[in-house]
Amino acid sequence: MLLDGDNIRHGLCKDLGMGEEDRGENIRRVGEVARLFAEAGIVVITAFISPFRADREAARELFGKGDFIEVHVDAPLDVCEQRDPKGLYQKAREGKIKDFTGISSPYEVPLTPEVNLKSAEYTQQELVAKLVKSCL
Repeated sequence: MLLDGDNIRHGLCKDLGMGEEDRGENIRRVGEVARLFAEAGIVVITAFISPFRADREAARELFGKGDFIEVHVDAPLDVCEQRDPKGLYQKAREGKIKDFTGISSPYEVPLTPEVNLKSAEYTQQELVAKLVKSCL
């Protein structure tokens, strides 16, 4: 099951804003939903910008040892801006979007992710291969 930030924000978390407290609640809800799927035997992939370590650690605590794999897609800010199909970074730089991760809101890099994918250094195929190898 894939839980994606855009889809979850349109339904389960549509009542939340982008401030620090609401971002934490967004990740808490996603963690709870992911746990429910996992308890049913379904492999869950969550694709979220989760800027705060405390929120990621709280999500990790919902799972048994070895059942949570944190993947850090490590991309420098300039690369994120180059790859932005929606133009959100530009809007954030223009002040049109508040609390935007990496621009007007901080991002706390994971200290010990199980997988670190340096996306500016490898092709998409190489990154997928590394991810699959790391999860086996």
